[in-house]
Amino acid sequence: MHTISEDLRQIHSVAVHATVDLVARATPADLTRPSPCAGWDLAALLRHMTAQHHGFAAAARGHGGDLAFWTSAPVGPDFPDRYAEAATAVLEAFAEPDALDRPFELPEFGRTVPGRLALSFHLVDYVVHGWDVAKTLSLEFDPAPEVLAATLPIARAVPGGAARLAPDAAFAPALPVPPDTGPLAEILLLLGRRP
Repeated sequence: MHTISEDLRQIHSVAVHATVDLVARATPADLTRPSPCAGWDLAALLRHMTAQHHGFAAAARGHGGDLAFWTSAPVGPDFPDRYAEAATAVLEAFAEPDALDRPFELPEFGRTVPGRLALSFHLVDYVVHGWDVAKTLSLEFDPAPEVLAATLPIARAVPGGAARLAPDAAFAPALPVPPDTGPLAEILLLLGRRP
């Protein structure tokens, strides 16, 4: 019998692998395409996504306070390989037996959180960033039902308020969610995206 944490770890892995598949479909010519993230083209989005993978992997191993792990690097022509390597690094770190019981120091949040909470942060971020990449590339984005079912309550729990208006906010302010909105659209609206 799997625990809820084990199930979430597997769902997280599915979500992250989906982003690897999307990034692999991009070409160097796509890097200047504007993304749904205000002021970011695809290159900037991929720098962020790659750095976050490395940062969370470092945090899982007790090095989250070292800002070098969170620093984004320039995107070169081998960006799909570099992104896939970063995704593998974070998945391996989260897969370590006691990773979800460890404290994760997350400088962006200015605090240390339990591994289980860090996993949920990373999951919601990569479902949304998967959509960002797909939208940038004009590709379909259809996460597995279990990914959406696990991500929606996390998105609903993300705090709102003035913090969402800060220049470096992880998410823009929530947008209205019409009745009968599907789970992916609700996640995106709650986190300030316009599906």
